[in-house]
Amino acid sequence: MTVRAGWLLSAGQTRADTRLVPLGTMVPESPMTSRDGVIAGGDPLAATGVGPMQVQIGTGRAIVQGAATQGAYPVAVTSPETLTLADGHAQYTRIDSVVLRVYDELYDTDKQTAVAIEIMQGAANATPTPPTVPTGALRLWDITVPAGISAGTGGITWSSALADRRRYTASYGGIIPRGWGTSFTGAYPGQYRDNGTGLDRWDGTAWQPLTPSVGWTAVTLASGFSNNGNAQGTLRYRRITIAGVPFLQLRGGVSWATSGTIPNSGNLLASVLPANCRPAALTSLPIAAGGVDIKLDAQTSGQLRLIGSTGVTTWAALSGVQYPLDA
Repeated sequence: MTVRAGWLLSAGQTRADTRLVPLGTMVPESPMTSRDGVIAGGDPLAATGVGPMQVQIGTGRAIVQGAATQGAYPVAVTSPETLTLADGHAQYTRIDSVVLRVYDELYDTDKQTAVAIEIMQGAANATPTPPTVPTGALRLWDITVPAGISAGTGGITWSSALADRRRYTASYGGIIPRGWGTSFTGAYPGQYRDNGTGLDRWDGTAWQPLTPSVGWTAVTLASGFSNNGNAQGTLRYRRITIAGVPFLQLRGGVSWATSGTIPNSGNLLASVLPANCRPAALTSLPIAAGGVDIKLDAQTSGQLRLIGSTGVTTWAALSGVQYPLDA
């Protein structure tokens, strides 16, 4: 047997007791349930097409959560498992799912005790959707099965048919690796997850990014403006987080041709800043410019506007400008 579950067979204490005690506690999702998912390390439970209608699932480990009263089952796949898909429907495409499933006769209507990797067959339809995964099962992969496909017609094109649906879990206090299904709610303030470019912290209401992007994005200047005013470089921006508050930073400078006349009514941008880089309220900041001090208006529309005077010459510097984006 190559698919094995811990705390499934009796060993002197009730299985529910063993699973519910905080022994090797995983990331919680509620007071008595754990976040199920694959245990990261290498490429666990990877899928590979090994025949026209056969897929092989590699070795790996996972946690499968049952109902709240059951607890979570630790599972290991110790040798690759090969599964065979049914031939395609005559008319419609379907989507099948590869699942890691635990059967427990104390809780299931199936009245069996077993653990297996299985194919759950989806319904063939003009607009197919994956099958609903029952309690006690963890979706690993979705496989698109085209209409009329079979071993005799050449079988499944594995490079396009497989869709990775592995989500990951970790031990309590650990950082959850990025995987499929990233739009989940945190379980407790202080929980961390990998967002693909940095870390997010759950504050009890929402995920807050901890590691901002360090890259800068150049703006598109409106007609009449050019970059490198006062030798400050190209005008660029980036969104960062300081103490949980989102900020926008600017660097660079702009210039124009005629002293005393700022082009385009002072509106710097031909393309406004993206929605997540706009302040919740109009924000005005003093900046340096040729001849006088002027101000920069960061507008809720995403436009940046220079508010000057007749004494201004032909450049403005925006390096060091930084302002909050929240209300």
